[in-house]
Amino acid sequence: MSERKAEGFTMKPKGIHAVVMGRPKARAFQEKAVKPNFRESCVSGDIPIALTHVTKGNGVRWKVDFERIDYHHFLPLFFQGLAETTHPYEKLANQGIHGMLDHCGQEIINIVPQLIPHIKNALNTRNDRVMCNTLQVLQHMVMSAHRVGEALVPYFRQILRWFNLFGPKKDNVADLLKRTLEIFERYGGKDAFHHIKSVIPTYESCMK
Repeated sequence: MSERKAEGFTMKPKGIHAVVMGRPKARAFQEKAVKPNFRESCVSGDIPIALTHVTKGNGVRWKVDFERIDYHHFLPLFFQGLAETTHPYEKLANQGIHGMLDHCGQEIINIVPQLIPHIKNALNTRNDRVMCNTLQVLQHMVMSAHRVGEALVPYFRQILRWFNLFGPKKDNVADLLKRTLEIFERYGGKDAFHHIKSVIPTYESCMK
């Protein structure tokens, strides 16, 4: 596979290996370990972002301009890191995702199908912090470009099934869950509410 260079560092695209999870067991809230390839890419330096030390802790810096980033390769790679809770990988993944969502524009529409397996893997960890990070990312996704919400609707059943595990029992994510569902409804088009309601029967429309 060919190497790509940008401003003094080499980016070597790697294959994306989806983590296949089994059927949820009875202990629904037991956290599950997920080891995505994102960590390996951080260690090898094959990502366009790095930690930088600032007065109040660690920040991040981008090694390349956003218009030169291959979003089709790097956005799914950073989404693999959503399952991380270890420093610095969690910070790099979340900062990388939000930075790219701010700049990729309509290009994200064609990348959405590649992101879904990694969103599901993150939610399947059953980890509260990962859940919150993922909900914030989903909100940002929908708001990042026109019709992203509609592009997510076909995947609602895959994503929202995990919401039922956390909604009534996890107080620290309840507000984020509610806000995420409302954003899904507002920006998901005319059929969004019905798709949400079919998975989460207790959901009440925010459009009334």
